Amino acid sequence: MVEPVKPIVYYLDPATPTKYVPYIKQGVEDWNEAFEEAGFKNAVIAKEAPSPEEDPDWSPEDIRYSTVRWVASTIRNAVGPSVSDPRAGEIIESDIVWYHNHMRSYRNRLMIETGAANPAARKLQLDDDLIGETMRRVISNEIGHAIGLPHNMQSSSAYPVDSLRSGSFTQEFGIATTIMEYARQNYIAQPGDENIRFIRKIGLYDKYAVNWGYRVIPDAETPENEKPVLDQWILDKADDPIYRFASSTGYDPSSQTEDLSNDPVKASTYGLMNLKRVVPNLIEWTSTPGKGYDDLEEIYGELIGQWSRYAGHVSTNIGGMYQSRKSSDQKGVLYTPVPKDYQQKAMGFLNEHVFSTPDWLLDKEILRRIEHAGALDRVKNLQSRMLNHVMGADVMMRLNETHIFDGDYAYAPLEMLEDLRRGVWSEIYEMTSIDPYRRNLQRVYLDNIKSIFTTDETRNFRGSVDIKNSDIRPFLRVELGLLQNDLERAQTRISDGLTRAHIEDALIRIDDILDAEN
Repeated sequence: MVEPVKPIVYYLDPATPTKYVPYIKQGVEDWNEAFEEAGFKNAVIAKEAPSPEEDPDWSPEDIRYSTVRWVASTIRNAVGPSVSDPRAGEIIESDIVWYHNHMRSYRNRLMIETGAANPAARKLQLDDDLIGETMRRVISNEIGHAIGLPHNMQSSSAYPVDSLRSGSFTQEFGIATTIMEYARQNYIAQPGDENIRFIRKIGLYDKYAVNWGYRVIPDAETPENEKPVLDQWILDKADDPIYRFASSTGYDPSSQTEDLSNDPVKASTYGLMNLKRVVPNLIEWTSTPGKGYDDLEEIYGELIGQWSRYAGHVSTNIGGMYQSRKSSDQKGVLYTPVPKDYQQKAMGFLNEHVFSTPDWLLDKEILRRIEHAGALDRVKNLQSRMLNHVMGADVMMRLNETHIFDGDYAYAPLEMLEDLRRGVWSEIYEMTSIDPYRRNLQRVYLDNIKSIFTTDETRNFRGSVDIKNSDIRPFLRVELGLLQNDLERAQTRISDGLTRAHIEDALIRIDDILDAEN
């Protein structure tokens, strides 16, 4: 290794609270282990800003100095912009910005995602070591942007789900292969798992990427001469999932934001198990003598958002396609459908944990402290988002095309719709009463179908989906006919008055959809 003549130097904002200075410095200098992979020692240095006596001309606004700014703001974010020389592309300066209130985001997320397994996260005022560690890793992420690395949303899918319950594994390898992934906290670890790392860190992909981008190739006299060597480095790692890269697409379940592991269904099951442990403790963990319940309301609301993330990580598998980045001289296709059995497993999760009434979440002791009403709409909105995705025209188009190519090996659209119908309308097959939350969901189900029958075209990431001239409406017409028959049969057998009224309303809605379509 060699020491660079011109290392990357960051100056810390003098406004940085003294107790957090060590963590900010570590966040900057964490990248040295990646630069060592590229042959450089002490490549990145963090310094405290000089005093006016030491250097009266120094200013954080001077473009000659890269800085980590501490901004007193209610914004919950951090950014890592940089300035490049347009003639050569050289990154010449950057200013990392840490907004003070971002600590609140991480305090809340640590409690929600890790509080079940991590006692240190079960309070509003976190110990400096814990909040400092999260700040350190956010700064590392922003430095990564500044040195040229984009987000890699595929990195977390390289790790087996149960490895994230291993203390030895997580301490050595972190929770994703790169710190440039939106994989912030280890929500998979369960109570009783020992020596767990809960927060992300520099990973194997980071070292690989910095080596690829910064290593000197002595025999290459021009940038063009470097290309064969750089290409070979990529090919050498092409079959190793640790070194994959992808941004989030909306259809690839291996490239999602805020997710962990190679098994979204099992990971979300673990995450949900932890949320169910956290909810009964939220009042205790968020209460401060002499104050109201603002913190409880805020964190409970964010916990619902986390449930939505776990559900979304699973729903992406329905009609999902894995994308592999390859050049034309590499073997194999770029798009591979999620296997049928895994899509069915994902649908089973949604029916059991998302479309069912979340009694565990509807904690009366919490709700009566934060609102006079709102639970019905809150649950409906969350379930509606997941239902809208699964019944989306682009999802059904991908299912249909996959069925055309793969036949019985694919999850056929009518199979998916039947599994969904039997999950969303399970009460009419079990001949039981339908509660208000489920009645809401079932009305949304019918509204979604109505929308598809009255909308000829919808937009997706590729452009548009021609609904009118596709197979989507015929599929849904079949489903409506089956549902109509099942509702009429249940109407004569279920005695609950509210349920019977709901079924009558559903039958009228189905007639309206079919009459309007004809």
